[in-house]
Amino acid sequence: MEINFDKYEGTGNDFVMIDNRNDFFPKSEVKLIANLCDRRFGIGADGLILLENDPESDFKMVYYNSDGNQSTMCGNGGRCLVAFAKKLNIINDSATFMAIDGQHYATISDDAIVSLQMKDVDSVNNEPNYTFLDTGSPHHVEVVSAISNLDIKSQGAAIRYSRLYGSAGANVNFVEQISEATFSIRTYERGVEDETLSCGTGATAVAIAMNYIGKTNSNTIKINVQGGKLEVSFDKKDSHYSNVFLKGPATFVFQGKINI
Repeated sequence: MEINFDKYEGTGNDFVMIDNRNDFFPKSEVKLIANLCDRRFGIGADGLILLENDPESDFKMVYYNSDGNQSTMCGNGGRCLVAFAKKLNIINDSATFMAIDGQHYATISDDAIVSLQMKDVDSVNNEPNYTFLDTGSPHHVEVVSAISNLDIKSQGAAIRYSRLYGSAGANVNFVEQISEATFSIRTYERGVEDETLSCGTGATAVAIAMNYIGKTNSNTIKINVQGGKLEVSFDKKDSHYSNVFLKGPATFVFQGKINI
């Protein structure tokens, strides 16, 4: 079977996009999805996203990590899917879509800057050496110095597979403060099992965590990722974070056909 696909990236976090509104894609074939994401034998991506019909929204997002398994929310993937939906003429400059963690709202500008509303955060677990929270996906956040010198793959894997998070694991973010409201991060993503150039739910988790532990008083925070720059904004009341938005570019890379 020949399928059409589009390739998108959001600050270096890249995805295979497939229009599955006709429900033709074999979603249970884990090996196939992993092969499509393979950078040597497939298209190459951090994940694969299906755009599907949804009765309550403009469309539905079904997200798979590059290991072929369906996963939790992906912020950059959601932003890229909004750009893909606009390319398909499903939406104009705003959208609502359903994801695994519920309904999301987003806007997209003429220059493909997508602002995506993330889930509210009601619980932040602050420990002596790290902070843990769920922003649609579970995230370990750890403040470090000399972030450029870290071996993210080995250090991230050690935490991801530790007893702390059990068999489910967690994404791991290392953070260095640059200014009062600017932070640089590097992220190890479970399912990819390596460092990625950007992680949207990770950037969101870092922004909220840094505000929660008092590293910044700002509610609009700039996040430097390996693949570019993102911005996270939110409203805070006590320890509740609402109106959380992840903002950044969502870029079309190429389109093609592949036989599966």
